[in-house]
Amino acid sequence: MKKILIIEDIHESGIKLLEDKKDYTFEIIDNLDPAFIKKKIEDCDAIALRTFELSADLINSAKKLKIISRHGVGYDNVDLDAVIKKNVTLAITATANAVAVTEHVFFMMLNISRGFDMYNKTVKSGEFSKRDKLPKTIELWNKKILIVGFGRIGKNLIKKCLGFEMKVFVYDPFVDESTINSLGGKKVNDLNLIIQDIDYVSIHTPLNNKTKNLININNLKRMKKTAIIINTSRGGIINELDLEEALNKNYIFGAGIDVFEKEPPDINNPLLKNKKMFLSPHTAPFTKECMERMGKETIQNIIDFFEKKLNKSMIVKL
Repeated sequence: MKKILIIEDIHESGIKLLEDKKDYTFEIIDNLDPAFIKKKIEDCDAIALRTFELSADLINSAKKLKIISRHGVGYDNVDLDAVIKKNVTLAITATANAVAVTEHVFFMMLNISRGFDMYNKTVKSGEFSKRDKLPKTIELWNKKILIVGFGRIGKNLIKKCLGFEMKVFVYDPFVDESTINSLGGKKVNDLNLIIQDIDYVSIHTPLNNKTKNLININNLKRMKKTAIIINTSRGGIINELDLEEALNKNYIFGAGIDVFEKEPPDINNPLLKNKKMFLSPHTAPFTKECMERMGKETIQNIIDFFEKKLNKSMIVKL
């Protein structure tokens, strides 16, 4: 009998997969006190994990642990050194969230480009007749977009960009030029060089030592004054203090941020009050459809692992 610990609730469709299996037991944990979880984790065979930080201490306490299945594609809340030392498999919901995240990118790009809530407020405040005096907005058509990171989300995004007839450039040292060309993009090798010619930047790379502060004041200063940058990946890839400076000094036009260096962000984080920012609370994948897919995939990865048929594309290479 395999014991599954589900840390934070997931969609009922994922739970149903376990209910239909006689050789699995499971427990959903809502109490996120590390001391409480440490007691629960000792005899579990698998963990389904959302946003809770799984420390080395907790991982080492799990004597029988074989797999951690992340509810999402990021895994910066898991101590990777401990995972490697214990030879624990780390899985992600690799195919579940690309559609929702890329739709969120367009939601942000269009909102910023079309004046945030300007039109809606104008009509609702009874000032319809003042429409000719409103600032003119920006089209996406024929604009240059740089996709930073070309995994499943980046590959999904390029299709939408081409549908809007945008010119797509891709920065990803780990993806070959032929793959990018075949999907309608152009590979670039120098981020700091290309960024000065770009209208939109969308971040889709993991957070690690190489990508931390990848976007900083040095490249923000090089961008067009009309440029817009979107981050739905991980906080810390864009330096928040540098972004605030770039917006205030009009180095760029605007930014859409779904992820923060610290979550939730401090109430005194200046980005929260910046009128050139379009913000969301790390909810890019939070559609009804995506949450169902992620719930199912999180649990299916665990089942497939123990049945020795887990797709390699779901496993994080460490």
